[in-house]
Amino acid sequence: MRQVNVHAAKTHLSRLIEEVERGETVILARAGKPVAKIVPIAEEPTAGRIGFLMGHVKGADSFDGSAPADLDGLLGGFF
Repeated sequence: MRQVNVHAAKTHLSRLIEEVERGETVILARAGKPVAKIVPIAEEPTAGRIGFLMGHVKGADSFDGSAPADLDGLLGGFF
């Protein structure tokens, strides 16, 4: 973690941002006293898109949602 005075941070802001983009944390100080922290933003996970394959996947015409009797027997009536 690097500490930088506010005056130097104003002069070298682009360089400090590059450091933060590489994962570093920078502490901003006024007269040597830490007052703020610049940290990388953690990327938020993207939500899955429901229905994004709609129109691209087709089920069998004979599919009616029920399992065959022999499969139902093997699984103990699970279906």
